[in-house]
Amino acid sequence: MNDKKYINVKHPFEPVYDGNSKVLILGSFPSVKSRENDFYYGNNQNRFWKVVSSVTEGKEPFSIREKKELLIRNNIAIYDVVSSCDILKSYDSSIKNVKINDIEFILKNSQINKIYTNGNKAHELYQKYLKNRLMIDDIKLPSTSPANAKYNMDMLIDSWRLIKDRR
Repeated sequence: MNDKKYINVKHPFEPVYDGNSKVLILGSFPSVKSRENDFYYGNNQNRFWKVVSSVTEGKEPFSIREKKELLIRNNIAIYDVVSSCDILKSYDSSIKNVKINDIEFILKNSQINKIYTNGNKAHELYQKYLKNRLMIDDIKLPSTSPANAKYNMDMLIDSWRLIKDRR
């Protein structure tokens, strides 16, 4: 990967949670499409919103307002591990010079009792930077990214049912 194509990016979104949130889902860092669309999992090919709405037995949300309402209604919080980094396009594998988001703030202001990581990179970053500080084990779920082609929709939904059992 050519270092000249790396850009330093700051996380553009606030976490979504409230005082009743019980489950925290952490991604790694927003993709280019998510940053362009001003919200988490903004790439239409990402299966996050289809999976979460299916697991929670709700209607698939399309607007940012609908997405936030789905999460809050189901006591689910979302955020990302990384607050800023150098990244090449949307490649998780390229993330370097990492700064970490303030996850403790969410934990202190909610009822979070389980932390799930969306994919390998989020899990790896959580293990490296947050596990020892928070003293909470995460549960790694298969990535909803379109790059995770080995998981079809049914497999993802089946794996992600864990979040419903923990709310």
